[in-house]
Amino acid sequence: MKRYMSLDIGDRTIGIAVSDLLGLTAQGVETIRRKSLDDDLNRLGELMKMYETKSLVSGLPKNMDGTEGDRCAIVKEFMGEVKKKYPDVEVFFWDERLSTVAATRSLIEADVSRKKRKKVIDKMAAVFILQGFLDSKR
Repeated sequence: MKRYMSLDIGDRTIGIAVSDLLGLTAQGVETIRRKSLDDDLNRLGELMKMYETKSLVSGLPKNMDGTEGDRCAIVKEFMGEVKKKYPDVEVFFWDERLSTVAATRSLIEADVSRKKRKKVIDKMAAVFILQGFLDSKR
């Protein structure tokens, strides 16, 4: 059994979700408020240890036409830093197009206020990223 952790990497935050041990469902964990690269990597390391995982799924924000733009380069650079600090970590990339849109719709349907949505949107996007990844493995 292997647990996966997903990341929705933004400029100001990183949404985090983890799978159950069976790899069936994704649950939101937290939103890391970005401070510095060292702080971000240290918190990520703490979460990987807490949830006993060495398998990360990073959302890859491709353009709508499927091409990779500047945001993809930024995400890949960050994940490169993760690999430098945690060399035994397994990294997967998952096309995250529309994950934030889907997360927003889901929260609106659940009647979550705009203020509360803003606090959890990145974590929810990480859930959508991870759930898509997990579903594709079945």
